[in-house]
Amino acid sequence: TGQRILRDRPVVSKATLPIDDFIKQASDNDSPLTFGKAYGVFLKSHGFDPDERDQVKYVSDPELAYIMLRYRQCHDYWHVLTGLPPTVLGELGLKWLELLQTGLPVAALSATVGSLKLSYDERNVLTNQYLPWAVQMSQQSAYLMNVYYEEEFDTNLDELRERLRIEPAVVAAL
Repeated sequence: TGQRILRDRPVVSKATLPIDDFIKQASDNDSPLTFGKAYGVFLKSHGFDPDERDQVKYVSDPELAYIMLRYRQCHDYWHVLTGLPPTVLGELGLKWLELLQTGLPVAALSATVGSLKLSYDERNVLTNQYLPWAVQMSQQSAYLMNVYYEEEFDTNLDELRERLRIEPAVVAAL
């Protein structure tokens, strides 16, 4: 699948995906919770726009630049799959999973430096809850960069999580 993604080079944007349809589905309580609908719920509830992601800079190789773009663009998909909120603590939990799966220095920098902003209670949650979860998920789940998410929007969210062997994180209430 990874080679097919590199060949096709899908891009997450309003021009290439029915983002507005996903957001409309977010309000439909009668339809099943598909990955696309859950993505729409995530975007709508947090006021996110996939077109607002920064372009990749400082990477001259076109293939490596695309891989970094894909990494950035899939980040919100991973929030949907893991259930982690886009809070500082939720982002750090996700960055640890990204680091353990990809080994990317940018994930290492975010995961370590970002934790300096945490309160004592948040550091406790990160250390005792999110980090062990990230280690477990990195070992048991499919490699998340190799998922062709654009082909999964109609898939039931729980079925996709099961196939990818992802257990949503237990989100800490602080």
